[in-house]
Amino acid sequence: MAMQGLGLGMMITALTTKYRDLSYLVTFGVQLMMYATTVVYPLSSLGGKMYWVVALNPMTFVIEGIKKSTLGVGVLTPETFAYTTVVSLFILGMGFLIFNKVEKNFVDTI
Repeated sequence: MAMQGLGLGMMITALTTKYRDLSYLVTFGVQLMMYATTVVYPLSSLGGKMYWVVALNPMTFVIEGIKKSTLGVGVLTPETFAYTTVVSLFILGMGFLIFNKVEKNFVDTI
């Protein structure tokens, strides 16, 4: 969760210095992604195509892992853990790349 948060935060920070209206879109996106993650409902209640759509969200299995460790119910397998780890590392890497590329021009755009 920390890797995803840091990576996305760095991307959003880098882009909002140039595109000021992006902050409004981020607010809407965070609310929308809450429903695309299994915060409100259990993943086991979904079936078929909806399961795989929600499973593509890397935060889904982070939340499921928290549920599994605290409540004893949830979907967490080595494959889902590996998927979440790989996607989180990718997001973190992209965040570093984008932030370092745009960092030179922060003073000019702020």
